[in-house]
Amino acid sequence: MITAGVDIGAKYAKIVLLEDAKNILANANGIVGFDILKSATEVFQKALDNTSLKRDQIVHVVATGMGRKAIHMKPPINAGEIVPEVIADAKGAYHLIPTVKTVIDVGAEEGRGVKVGENGKVRDFVINERCAAGAGTFMETMARALEVGVEDMGPLALKSTKAIPMNAQCCVFAESEVVTLIHSKTSKEDISKAIHDAMAGRIASMVLRVGVEKDVALIGGVARNPGFLPPLKKELNTEILVPEHPQYVGALGAALLALEMEAK
Repeated sequence: MITAGVDIGAKYAKIVLLEDAKNILANANGIVGFDILKSATEVFQKALDNTSLKRDQIVHVVATGMGRKAIHMKPPINAGEIVPEVIADAKGAYHLIPTVKTVIDVGAEEGRGVKVGENGKVRDFVINERCAAGAGTFMETMARALEVGVEDMGPLALKSTKAIPMNAQCCVFAESEVVTLIHSKTSKEDISKAIHDAMAGRIASMVLRVGVEKDVALIGGVARNPGFLPPLKKELNTEILVPEHPQYVGALGAALLALEMEAK
């Protein structure tokens, strides 16, 4: 029995094709454009192309993410059900790390903290959706201000040994703060570290509202940034586990939920 999980985020669509709970057949991702259904269909086809499968061999599709409604019951994907991101996050993280109790998901536009219970059920959650200063878009904006690639931000931060406070809680004001630091001849390494520290502080304060229980897992695209993990660990005063492919955890959770739904 083959199922699919589709996670339509603010910037990327992620697809996981699952044969059973232990066998991931393929995954794929791509940028979400103005036409969400068209973008998701292209990524879905990319995942199929990585296998010998056709769409009619996928018995159940579950969608999650902020764009999930755009593919609900709409061909050619025809997602049969849609589930909130926190449910998919919890299910996917629990599958990969059965000891997980707290999941932190940081994507392009939103950060989430999820307390996980038995069998990957959501016990409580909190979402930071009012400002992108605690998400990946914030890092991209700051990278442009520093005139570096966003993929360079983490390595730059790791080279810094200074702690420079950044007080702004908004992308616009934070960018102004960065410009001021640039004009004061502060190094890019130190500015990058300050940006990561500020972002980690914002995410940590959000997660602490629901409480932090070990084991803690970090997922989402920002989890691949090597400069973000150290300040987040420091803020939460705990070890944090990162799955091998953190950006696909939500899609994996959706595919696992599709398996469960089909079994019923």
